[in-house]
Amino acid sequence: MANTPQSKKRARQSEARNEINKARRSRIRTFLRKVEEAIASGDQAVASAALVAVQPELARGVTKGVMHKNTVARKMSRLSSRVKALGAASA
Repeated sequence: MANTPQSKKRARQSEARNEINKARRSRIRTFLRKVEEAIASGDQAVASAALVAVQPELARGVTKGVMHKNTVARKMSRLSSRVKALGAASA
């Protein structure tokens, strides 16, 4: 357990930051789930709108240190190619 005043404060800050990061991750996952559901339904218009909505959320996750930039780049790339494939399949 933390003994010094500084370590006690750092423990408090860590708890608060953990809650904020948890909320951010949850929000990002919700947006990702909406894109996945739109892709599964096969509706390209809804999927592309959901993709546009999720991109700034993912980018914000990187700037806030919740996600790694390469992970986000990979997710964006794969989602956009899947949404694009929906358009090709329906055309």
